[in-house]
Amino acid sequence: MIRWKLAVIMAECNISNKELAVLTGMTPRSISRLKVRRRFTRIDESTLNALCKALNCQPGDLLVYEEEKPDIK
Repeated sequence: MIRWKLAVIMAECNISNKELAVLTGMTPRSISRLKVRRRFTRIDESTLNALCKALNCQPGDLLVYEEEKPDIK
């Protein structure tokens, strides 16, 4: 499973949704939607590029692979 860490990176950078929206050219609502994701689904290359530029990070800082553990019942 790919885990999305935008909320963690934003907290580390001490940046708000509104500030990141201004830096990326996105709306605060779009940032909020991206931020609350826990699992990574799909992201446009230009969005990822804008986030990395604004947060001064690499795509690998925003995405983490974790092996899924099977549910034992």
